[in-house]
Amino acid sequence: MNLSLPPGGFLLGVGADFIEVERVRGVLERQGERFLHRVFTEEERAYCGGMAHPHKHYAARFAAKEAVSKCFSTGIGAELGWRSISIYHGDRRQPLVRLDEKGEALLRHVGATHVLVSLSHTETMALAVAVLLDSRKRD
Repeated sequence: MNLSLPPGGFLLGVGADFIEVERVRGVLERQGERFLHRVFTEEERAYCGGMAHPHKHYAARFAAKEAVSKCFSTGIGAELGWRSISIYHGDRRQPLVRLDEKGEALLRHVGATHVLVSLSHTETMALAVAVLLDSRKRD
């Protein structure tokens, strides 16, 4: 088992978000596929759709997208779209962030090399915290 920690480095940004799980369930019921395709990547839809209670997992990923956008200090908009950020799992089931070309360009622009994220959810709330790191060696 690989127990190595994520790369250390200089902290460049931090973002956090929490959302009521019921709010996401309500949007899913009202907008369905339209909401899913506008906000979540194919890999996120495949993962969450396979869960017994998909709305909880969608809520955690929604919070993660908001947290990532906050650590970039952009919010979701012109610089970073909803689907610019995709949350997937590593070999230890840890949440990881995949950025599209727009997100990667923004990562380079702010001088970061990694985005780390942590997720949690209960029956009623979902929480995410994200940080931007620059892990390049400095003299």
